[in-house]
Amino acid sequence: MKLNSYLSLTILFLFPSFVFAQVSEDEVVAEVLAFIISRDQEIKEAVLGMEEDPSLREKARSLINDQIDFKEMGMRSLGRFYKEVSTENQEEFIDVFSQIVRAQSLNDLSVYKSPIIIESVSVNGDEASVNTIVEINNSNLNVIYHIHRNEDTWWLYDFVIDDVGTVEGYSVSFQSYVRKRGFEAFMESLHKRLAKLQN
Repeated sequence: MKLNSYLSLTILFLFPSFVFAQVSEDEVVAEVLAFIISRDQEIKEAVLGMEEDPSLREKARSLINDQIDFKEMGMRSLGRFYKEVSTENQEEFIDVFSQIVRAQSLNDLSVYKSPIIIESVSVNGDEASVNTIVEINNSNLNVIYHIHRNEDTWWLYDFVIDDVGTVEGYSVSFQSYVRKRGFEAFMESLHKRLAKLQN
């Protein structure tokens, strides 16, 4: 109990800008909180500093994306079609998909500039969900972070904003496209999309 209390107090002292609702004092919960909070604080510093120092733009992009498990996100988005293609096709898809997400990650930074209220944390084995409230333009948005642990490191694989999930959104468009036109045509469309984002 002393260790759990110490971890929770450490988080509160290191990240005082966060507001905590009732969260159980559990070692894994404290670990999850530390992951979410430290990531958010680092991103906030880079995003807020971008206006004065443009070089922080790429640092912010890296901080936003480097702890996302793009393979997990991609697998869940493509569903059964992921298993139906070759390993080479799987790797190509994850590579292009991750580049697209990275390229778009600085389009809307409002969520990273706003204070966060952590409402609850639920842990189920190596998976966890962090339910938060973000105040943007005098409106409260419910943001849920879905993460999992892989090789002793926590990784994000989905974000749900006001009941609209990132994976769910990709799943609808990706799987519908593959079903109607096939995987090869789907990859061609992803490559074209990436090329436009990079121009």
